[in-house]
Amino acid sequence: MNDRGSGLKAWRALLLAHSAAVRAIESDVQRGARIPLTWYDVLLELKGAGPDGLRMNELAERVVLSRTRVSRLVDEMARSGLVRKEQDTTDKRVVWALVTDDGRAALRETAPVYLEGIERHFSTHLTDEEAEVIAAALLKVSRGGRDELGFR
Repeated sequence: MNDRGSGLKAWRALLLAHSAAVRAIESDVQRGARIPLTWYDVLLELKGAGPDGLRMNELAERVVLSRTRVSRLVDEMARSGLVRKEQDTTDKRVVWALVTDDGRAALRETAPVYLEGIERHFSTHLTDEEAEVIAAALLKVSRGGRDELGFR
């Protein structure tokens, strides 16, 4: 554990770094790809989930957006043909989101721009050791928050 001052300093640094890096990466993606960064993140999660996709509530847990915003975003993406929504055949309350072939193509087109943005606006400012420490610390925080909320 650390004292409150160190924790607040780390929190503020995390927020500032996140804001600066995401703004810069969003700008790169807007210039070099056909989809916004938020769409890319949704497509990445859906592709990673495999052919069955994700329940909408699972998708909302995986992306850093409110459930309402995820629902609206997936509706926009469905109108663009990048994802499709399917109602569960056994539980009508459940809606699945699945990536389409067009969504996979958009993901492939955007990936180089996104990865270059991460390298330029984030990774290049860290040594390998610093990156490992940050990754370990943030994963520790992430798991702690998930445990407190009852997620696994």
